[in-house]
Amino acid sequence: MKVKRIVANIETADPAAVARFYEEVLGLRLLMDHGWIATYGTDGTMPLQVSFASEGGSGTPVPGLSIEVDDLETVHAGVVKGGYPIEYGPADEPWGVRRFFVRDPAGTLVNVLMHTG
Repeated sequence: MKVKRIVANIETADPAAVARFYEEVLGLRLLMDHGWIATYGTDGTMPLQVSFASEGGSGTPVPGLSIEVDDLETVHAGVVKGGYPIEYGPADEPWGVRRFFVRDPAGTLVNVLMHTG
C-alpha cells in the first residue's frame, strides 16, 4: 500500500471568495468541482507531505497550510493588492526560507514560502 495523494480540506461558507484567493493570488486552477467541494491545484507532480507542529517557527502560530512558491515577492504583491491580511513577514528564516503568513477568506492561516538556499 502507498499513499497517492493528500488533500487539505478547508471549511468555508464562501467558496467563491476562497477560490478567488487561490486562483488569482497563487495561480492554482480548478481541478474538480462538485458544487459542495472544489479542488484547486497544478498538473505537476509534487511530493506528498504532512507536518505536525507545536508552533509555526520563530514563535509564530501553526499555519493550516504551507505553500511553497518560486516567486515570493510576486505572491506577496498579489496578497497586498487583494487586501488579504498579512499576519507575519515577509521574513528570512534561519532554516533557509523567506516567507509570510496570510489569512485566506476562510480564515485559514497560510504560510507562503520560498526556499532561499
